Amino acid sequence: MKIILETPRLLLREMTLEDLDFVAAMLADAEVMRYYPRCCSREESEAWIYRQRVRYATDGFGFWLAIAHDSGEPVGQAGLLMQNIEGVMQVGLGYLMHRPYWRRGFAYEACAGILEHAYGTLRMGRVMCPIRPENEPSRRLAEKLGMVPGRQTEYAGFQHMIYTRSHRP
Repeated sequence: MKIILETPRLLLREMTLEDLDFVAAMLADAEVMRYYPRCCSREESEAWIYRQRVRYATDGFGFWLAIAHDSGEPVGQAGLLMQNIEGVMQVGLGYLMHRPYWRRGFAYEACAGILEHAYGTLRMGRVMCPIRPENEPSRRLAEKLGMVPGRQTEYAGFQHMIYTRSHRP
């Protein structure tokens, strides 16, 4: 299991099939998946992990498992994904935190660490984040991270606002 980065309270590492129980429970939770088209079955969750493994190999990044330092327990996932927005492949920031770990600042901490990793280690110039307009918590998080809302477009069958942040040297 390759460790990608650490923050004061979290370790982010590549996912493996050993993480399936946690990932399947999280992706089956209706509240966690509220802004996704639907919840995932265990089989779909296994395919989700395989997709991340392919992303690690082809892109060098994907969703990473976020693990709390104090308990050693997974709390969610966050990472960078290549996303096709209006026919243009772009690096996007994404996250999902499991409901028992909401409102503890884990999403912000993971995403802030990932942006630092993207700009510093990976030398990316810009990261975007597609967010559904009705997803107020994610919109607030993006703004707290210094991302700026831009145009609205259809993505994955839903309207999304495209938040962006460029690297500031």
